[in-house]
Amino acid sequence: MADNSQSRTAKRQAEQTNKKQVNKKHTSRFKKVMLTIVTLVLIIGLFVAGLFIFYIVRSPELDPDKLSVPASTKVYDQNNELFADLGEEQREKVTYEELPDFLIDAVLATEDVRYFDHFGIDLKRIGGAVLANISDGFGAEGGSTITQQVIKGAFLYPDKTLERKVQEQWLAIQLDAAYSKEAILEMYLNRIFYGSGGYGIKTAARNYFNVEDLNELTLSQAALLAGLPQRPSAYDPTVNPDLAKERMETVLTLMVRHGKITETEKEEALNVEIEDMLNLQSATRTAYTAFLDQVRIELDEKLGIDLYNDGVEVYTTLDPNAQSYVEYLLSEESPVQYPDEELQSGLSVVDTKTGAIQAIGGGRDRTAGGFNMAIQAKRQPGSAIKPVLSYGPAVEYLDWSTYHLMNDDQAYPTQGSSDIKNAGSRYRGWITLRDALTHSSNVVAVKTFDEVGRSNATDFAEQLGMPIPADGLNIRDAIGGSQMSVSSLQMAGAYSAFGNEGLYNEPYAVTKVVFPDGREETLASEPIVAMSEATAYMVTDMMKSVVRNGTGQSAAVSGLPIAGKTGTTNDNVDSWFAGLTTNYTIAVWTGYHEDATRSVPDTSISRQLFKNMITELSKNIETSDFTQPNSVVSVAIEKGSNPAERPSDFTPDDQIVTELFKAGTEPTAVSDAYEQLDPVENLTATYDEETATIDVTWEHESEQDVEYEVTYQQDGNNQSTTTEATNYTINEVVDDTSYTINVTVFSQEDVTLTSETRTIDLQIPAREEEEPDDDEVEEPEQPTEDEEEPDIDQDNGNNGNGNGANDDEEEPEAPIDDEEPVDPPDEVDEAA
Repeated sequence: MADNSQSRTAKRQAEQTNKKQVNKKHTSRFKKVMLTIVTLVLIIGLFVAGLFIFYIVRSPELDPDKLSVPASTKVYDQNNELFADLGEEQREKVTYEELPDFLIDAVLATEDVRYFDHFGIDLKRIGGAVLANISDGFGAEGGSTITQQVIKGAFLYPDKTLERKVQEQWLAIQLDAAYSKEAILEMYLNRIFYGSGGYGIKTAARNYFNVEDLNELTLSQAALLAGLPQRPSAYDPTVNPDLAKERMETVLTLMVRHGKITETEKEEALNVEIEDMLNLQSATRTAYTAFLDQVRIELDEKLGIDLYNDGVEVYTTLDPNAQSYVEYLLSEESPVQYPDEELQSGLSVVDTKTGAIQAIGGGRDRTAGGFNMAIQAKRQPGSAIKPVLSYGPAVEYLDWSTYHLMNDDQAYPTQGSSDIKNAGSRYRGWITLRDALTHSSNVVAVKTFDEVGRSNATDFAEQLGMPIPADGLNIRDAIGGSQMSVSSLQMAGAYSAFGNEGLYNEPYAVTKVVFPDGREETLASEPIVAMSEATAYMVTDMMKSVVRNGTGQSAAVSGLPIAGKTGTTNDNVDSWFAGLTTNYTIAVWTGYHEDATRSVPDTSISRQLFKNMITELSKNIETSDFTQPNSVVSVAIEKGSNPAERPSDFTPDDQIVTELFKAGTEPTAVSDAYEQLDPVENLTATYDEETATIDVTWEHESEQDVEYEVTYQQDGNNQSTTTEATNYTINEVVDDTSYTINVTVFSQEDVTLTSETRTIDLQIPAREEEEPDDDEVEEPEQPTEDEEEPDIDQDNGNNGNGNGANDDEEEPEAPIDDEEPVDPPDEVDEAA
């Protein structure tokens, strides 16, 4: 018992000892882990601190001149010549004392509600931005204060990097310490861009509302101005009034939230329509403002750069001569006779090979800051969309040829809406794909779209930069009359790919940007394969027929190989012409901006603008024709053959057309529609004087059962007979007559299958009468005394009938009633 007790005691002591040792080990391990973590945190902290110090050391110095005078942005054309210097002279400055309180409240509620409380950076806002950057990726949210925005615009580049963010915050702290809050807010409101060619809040108030004294602004106007800087192009009330109204409501809601206005004041301000508060004025004019609109958009979308504030050098694709001529065509001095002053036009010119934008026509007599008709006007494309949604995909995905036959027979029925008809309700029956595009058949376009399928049509259009409606394409989009809407710049970009062997380049205006430190960013677009070169060439060739023989003839220029397509929408509300050469692609839209339901009185204006523009661009330069690739073959086809067949040796020339096929898909079968049997050979005709007959013989070999038709003329009548033999005898031949004998072979199984007629002429000589010998001449018998002399006086020798004929002489035969008269020649078919 004692031993057992001692044993249990020893065991407990041993267990306690082991537990102490285990706890000691765990404590030691925890201390090591914590020490490691602390060490790592210190190392990371020191690294971050060192990195931040490094960034701060590299920060630029606060330069008072840059704070008061924004850096100038210089813009160069394709020849590296300066054409726009967007600097200080284009701004109207305002002092803090000129700012009404409700305008300050609107700006601060929207941009930086704790502006007067922080020291240049808002730690609470930074914390929210950090969380957003962790969850959504770095750069998702900036957390910038107004002070930081002034620093960014004056000293830093718009890169979303950690270095720039650290420098921005450091300089903001310095700026807040060096300047008053009022001075910094004044800097901010004098430098930011407000859209429509205006930057600085005083310039914007004048441009949008014709207000010189900011105290005269209404709450609605102040809220609209306060909301613009976030996305000035998107919220521009002259471009997108609905979006501008939504943004204005957001600003007013924030003002209510932060106690700046009441809910009643908000509702009163919202009751004012955007159009009612606007009083647009002409902004300061800069050269080539329509082109600069595209430059601004590209800089903002691709680099986040503000064209008017960030002080960079911008190199562009602008052709100054082309841009000047575009503006001339859209001016009051234009050679094009516009039907009225309200008709507008958007015109875009791109390089067919590269997509480089050469010129942009933003509208007729357009001044800086107005609606850009070439970029911002998105309208239904009409029939100009047919190569993109129907014929291009059909060639690309279905391997259709330019000859492919479609039945243009009647209106195309649709569910739940009116049938789709051709213009003028004219239908042509079975026509080729080329003819369907040439004459702009709506029926064939929608039938083709149906066979292509919406998925293929969508893929093809998206590869060409076309915007697809959110709800997808429908059947009426195939003729450009539904939800799809495009700009002239988008149309020009899509068409250029047809002339560039199927390579699509997104149209671009900016080639590179040079920052003040010499760093460069290249922005030229890269080509993508949108379609095969075979498809591109075949569709282009069909569009050449449109200009040569179809709806686009008035756009043709002598000596220039031009391809193109017209387009009009219902009631001629929109009128288009998109065309190209190997050098340039031009898309022109005409219509009414203020009244989107008004008909264009003269739909040829778009073609006139194109013709004038392409003529000017093509002066003194070589314009080559589009080159047929090896993947396309030209094949002679017999008209009407379905499926396509090659002509036979007997097909008439006027029944042969040459069309394009993808190599390997061309037809090999030969048409038998005009097939002929071999004609007879060795045709002879021999006259037998004794029997007064003509023996006609010939030779002929055929695997078919045939008969021979022999025709000739005798006694003024056409004679015809058939025989299975290779000879025929003409009886009762008339002497001193010319015989023309024809022999034609025809099939006994198919009477339409015949041979070429063989002909032989034979002259029958006159019959010679025999003269009697003198010895054999008999004297006339003298009457005997018993014979009476004829009574000379009886009937005066006329036998009583006055014609001297003997009573026994037979009367001449009357014509036989049932003899067929000679057939008159067939009438000439005028249609032939």
